[in-house]
Amino acid sequence: MDWWGSQVVAIAAVLGWLTLVAALVLVVRARWPDEGEWSRKVAHIGAGPVILIAWLLQIDRQLAVGAAVLTTLLAAINHQRRVLPGIEDIDRASYGTIAYGASISLLLWWWWPRAPLTVAAGVLVMALGDGMAGLVGPLIRSPSWQVFNQRRSLAGTTAMALTSLAVLFGLSAAASAHGLAVPPAAAVAAIALGATLLEQLAIGGLDNLTVPLAVAWCWQGLTPG
Repeated sequence: MDWWGSQVVAIAAVLGWLTLVAALVLVVRARWPDEGEWSRKVAHIGAGPVILIAWLLQIDRQLAVGAAVLTTLLAAINHQRRVLPGIEDIDRASYGTIAYGASISLLLWWWWPRAPLTVAAGVLVMALGDGMAGLVGPLIRSPSWQVFNQRRSLAGTTAMALTSLAVLFGLSAAASAHGLAVPPAAAVAAIALGATLLEQLAIGGLDNLTVPLAVAWCWQGLTPG
């Protein structure tokens, strides 16, 4: 298969995955119309694995960055117009979806394709860690506190920490098995802890920008060589 053919296949795979995620968002919103956060978190979590598809199928840098920037612009339009309300249907002011797209765009701009593992670390911690925190926190009663008028709970914070650890150690194990350099185990644990602490500062959803960027920078900086 030539280069163009491989890129068409890669783009089709990404679009196919995102279509499935969008369909699931609509199903969740229709099934639980009073739980706007659920459909939003489904979109949040579902978007993360796109980076693994892009890595596996070796999507070109310009295509990857362009698609991420376009998605961010569409998220900004949706934030204003509510074309897809399931992604923005929450009861607080948040620019999280825009920040999420912006962070992915920046990570791709800085490190794609020379350091795909770095990009994956930042994106997946935000997608899965923060996504699970947003789902688990409201479902499990636990002690809670306020950080700049943002509610945080022990259950949600624990979910963020454990998921971040699982994501980063999972990436580390998979990368090591293929001979790729990764940070030491203690550094991986420290990055997960730092992400959990940084996620506490979620003013306006800006943790969707700060967490993936911080995770990626630390991962890249602490990787030997």
